Amino acid sequence: MKKILVLNCGSSSVKYHLFDKDFGTLLSGIVERIGEKAELVHRKGARTLKKKVDVKNHKQAIALMSKLLHDPEWGAIKRVDEISVVGHRVVHGGQFSKTGLVSGAAMGYLKSFEMLAPLHNPHNITGIVESKKAFPHVPQVMVFDTAFHQTMPQKAYMYGLPYQFFDKYAVRKYGFHGTSHKYVAMKAAQMLGKKQPNLITCHLGAGSSLTAIKKGKSVDTSMGMTPLEGVMMGTRTGDIDPAAMQYLVKKYNFDYDELFNLMNFKSGLLGVSGISKDVRVIEGRAKKGDERCRLALEMFCYRVAKYIGAYAVALGKVDAIVFTAGIGEHSPSMRKEICSYLGIIGVKLDPRKNRNANGKETDISAKGSKVKVLVIATNEELMIAREAAAVVKNI
Repeated sequence: MKKILVLNCGSSSVKYHLFDKDFGTLLSGIVERIGEKAELVHRKGARTLKKKVDVKNHKQAIALMSKLLHDPEWGAIKRVDEISVVGHRVVHGGQFSKTGLVSGAAMGYLKSFEMLAPLHNPHNITGIVESKKAFPHVPQVMVFDTAFHQTMPQKAYMYGLPYQFFDKYAVRKYGFHGTSHKYVAMKAAQMLGKKQPNLITCHLGAGSSLTAIKKGKSVDTSMGMTPLEGVMMGTRTGDIDPAAMQYLVKKYNFDYDELFNLMNFKSGLLGVSGISKDVRVIEGRAKKGDERCRLALEMFCYRVAKYIGAYAVALGKVDAIVFTAGIGEHSPSMRKEICSYLGIIGVKLDPRKNRNANGKETDISAKGSKVKVLVIATNEELMIAREAAAVVKNI
């Protein structure tokens, strides 16, 4: 095993991470706000390169990444064959959710799922296509967000539709952010000194999902057949009565495709606040008295707390609640608000520990709390690297 490259193409970003054979970081970076005021943040060792870049699409972002990998000052490779494998995050794998090599058949199957993860799957596919061009003889491995949730029991993943819709059309809950949930669950077990604790993991960011983990396995998760179901998110509605859409189509002649686009891209924190999908911006405006921003934050926290309560029932006993991802790791005020609802299950937060956590691996629960509350920085790239390396070793 030589070097391992991980590529994570999001809705408006490309993250990359180059590991050595022992999974140590050689360099990492992200191209953010693709198509708008794009910015590059590239890290190598203790040094960071930040600059505005003219990157209009994911194809250009990957070309920039490839150039940086070879750069004498900022890169870490001289030849393409120094890379053993490229691991790709793929959001929706449907029932084909096992980590494996990219193939023509697999790519065709992935394309059939594009509309089920419209913010991500098209860009994941672009990442694979462009990576194959940049690293033509390097094995490419797909690691699916949906894989970790394949252990859900039927009672959790089935919808209340006639059974034929599952049997014939594969309409069911799949769940997402599985790589993140799996990683923080492993870290939580280490922190708690328990081999297989019962956990509620809260991946809260632009996309947000919660997972009930029993003895190391996902038994329920908030996102559904698509990443639209669940808690309210940055631009997504989360749970909504489907009949509301029919009402708008029938009564007011809305176009259904436009509504679907609105539910994915223009709703959630952005839609309610009318300002931004970024919690930091919304919190700043809420402190200045903006009522819609205050409402957006309250709605988000309330819905997260409701899911935690539901998953406490699903698990029977909860050892810990884990906060991770952008909001979960970096917003003490949101963690505090969510936990304010959870006294019913014995949660007590330590205000000082909560304020000081800020993305570190920290137990922020107060003395006497019946349920531990942990903040753990997620590391999806490391998990993808390990799984991709394991595939290559077996071929």
